[in-house]
Amino acid sequence: MPTLERLPAGPLTLPQLLGEVDHTAAAARPTGLPELDRVLGGGLVPGSVTLVGGEPGIGKSTLLLQTLCDLSSRGERCLLVSAEESAQQVRLRAERLTGTLAPHLWILAETALPSVASAIDQLQPSTVVVDSIQTVYHPEVGGTPGSVAQVRECAAALVGIAKRSTTAIVLVGHVTKEGSLAGPRLLEHVVDTVLSFEGDRHHALRLLRAVKHRFGSTDELGVFEMSEDGLRGVPDAGALFLNDRRPGSPGSVVVPAMEGQRPLMVEIQGLVADTELAFGRRSAQGLDSARLAVVLAVIERRMDIKLTKKDVYASAVGGVRVTEPASDLALALALLSSVGNVPLPDGVVACGEVGLGGEVRQVAHVSRRLAEAIRLGFTTAVVPASTPDGPDGIELIRVHTVHEAAGSLGLTARSR
Repeated sequence: MPTLERLPAGPLTLPQLLGEVDHTAAAARPTGLPELDRVLGGGLVPGSVTLVGGEPGIGKSTLLLQTLCDLSSRGERCLLVSAEESAQQVRLRAERLTGTLAPHLWILAETALPSVASAIDQLQPSTVVVDSIQTVYHPEVGGTPGSVAQVRECAAALVGIAKRSTTAIVLVGHVTKEGSLAGPRLLEHVVDTVLSFEGDRHHALRLLRAVKHRFGSTDELGVFEMSEDGLRGVPDAGALFLNDRRPGSPGSVVVPAMEGQRPLMVEIQGLVADTELAFGRRSAQGLDSARLAVVLAVIERRMDIKLTKKDVYASAVGGVRVTEPASDLALALALLSSVGNVPLPDGVVACGEVGLGGEVRQVAHVSRRLAEAIRLGFTTAVVPASTPDGPDGIELIRVHTVHEAAGSLGLTARSR
C-alpha cells in the first residue's frame, strides 16, 4: 500500500472527554447562497468534507465559484484548486458572475496532490474547493488520474487535512454513465456530505439535494435558475413551474409533489394519440416509466378503456423529475383527460397513489401539499377517500377509485 509521507503531517491527536468537546466549533457557516444553505442546514461546517456530484456542464463549477466569491467578499480566505481550467479562465468567469474580483479568493491551477496540500497548509483558508477530484493525482500512487486508486488516496488525504484543521473542503465529482460518483460510489463513504446537482441542459432549472449529510437532514431541496449572470436561487419554485401553464388544456393536471420537506406544484401532462403501429409507443419524461405502465394497466383493466394501440406520452413539465407514487392519480387523470379531449375544471389539483385494483391510496404530508395549493390559488383537490380534513380554503373531493375520480370531474362518460 503506497504511503503519503510527503504530505504535511498534522499534530498528534490525544483522546479527550466527550463532555469537554467544543460543539460550537461545528456550527455551520452560511455560504451566502440561501438555497445552498437550505440544503446544507445552515451552511458549511468547519473541518467538513462535501462532495458535489453531477453531470459535466450542469453548473457545479459555477455554483461553487459563486459560493467562494460570496465567502471571500465577507473577508474569509478561500482557495479554489482548479485542476481542469486555467487561472485565466476562472478569472474571466468570476468577473462575469460577480462584476468584480473577490478580494480574498486564491486560485491554484494544479493537479498534483502534494502541491495542493502544501498550498492549504500555507494559506490556512476557511474553505477550499477542489474542481475536480478526478483530475487530482498523487505521484506515489499508481494509476492515471481518475482511477479508483488515485481517487481513493487523494480523497482520503484531503479528508485527513480537513479533519486536522477547521478548513471546509468541497470536492467536485462528475458522474459516470451509470450515475455513480467518480467510480462505483467510491467517494460517498469517506466524505461527510454528498450533494447531487441535477437538471436538464435544455431547461434553466437546477435542483440541489443532499444524498448524505452527517450534520443535518437530507430532506431539503435547493432550486436554482441558470441565467447569463450565473445561478440564481428560486425561493418560490412552485410558482415558477406554473408560469407557462395554460388552464383549460386537455391532458393537463397539477400535482402538489413533495421534494423532501418542500412542496412543489408540478404540471403533469398526458397525450394519447392514434397510431398505425401494432402496439403504441410509451414515453415518460420526468416521470417513472414503471409508474406509467401501472397507471395504463389500471385504466385498461379497471375502466375498460383500450390504450394498447395508441401512443401514450407523459411528462412532468419544467425539467423537474417526479417519481413519488403520489403523482399516480394526477397522471391517470391527465391521460383520461387527453383520451376524451376534456379539460379539468380550473383550480383543481390531484394527488394520490393508485393501486393495482384501481383504488386511490393515501399519501404523506397532505396538509403541507394542500397549503401550498391554496397559496398558489387552487380551490379544489381530488384526494383519496381516507384523507383527513385539510386546511381551510380548499374543497376536497374524496374518491375511492380512479373511476370515481374521473367521474367526479366529468371525464368518464366522454372518455369511454
